[in-house]
Amino acid sequence: MSELKTGDLAPTFKLPADGGNEIDLADLRGKTVVLYFYPKDDTPGCTTEAIDFTRAQADFEAANTVVIGVSKDSVQKHDKFKAKHDLSVALIADEAGEICEAYGVWVLKKLYGREYMGIERATFLIGPDGKIAGVWRKVKVKGHADAVLEAARKLA
Repeated sequence: MSELKTGDLAPTFKLPADGGNEIDLADLRGKTVVLYFYPKDDTPGCTTEAIDFTRAQADFEAANTVVIGVSKDSVQKHDKFKAKHDLSVALIADEAGEICEAYGVWVLKKLYGREYMGIERATFLIGPDGKIAGVWRKVKVKGHADAVLEAARKLA
């Protein structure tokens, strides 16, 4: 699959989310969507990223933007993660890896000389028209939520 880029139509999805909800990208047409992919609930970088997006949630809402986190963790793990860290962003359970594959973030990773498949920390900004308006790959957590918020404000 070719890598998604600005201007491409965002791959659609309809999957379970925290709190027993279901999120369908088609239902969010007309809003800007931040779709951020992260490796695993309750790990240091992923926790910091989720807290940063939660902290900026009111600012995202003011910019007509919905923030959604995606990992392969279960809905139950998402619920525990949200409760433990008082998170307010929506979290999708992509247990089968469908969205990860569609967005090209299920990649070969290397750690301490070991190779394995995992989720690349990446964020996609989807415009109200359903097209990708911004892509951040190999994200460094510090300052990331602020950079995405600034880009979302430009679409509002």
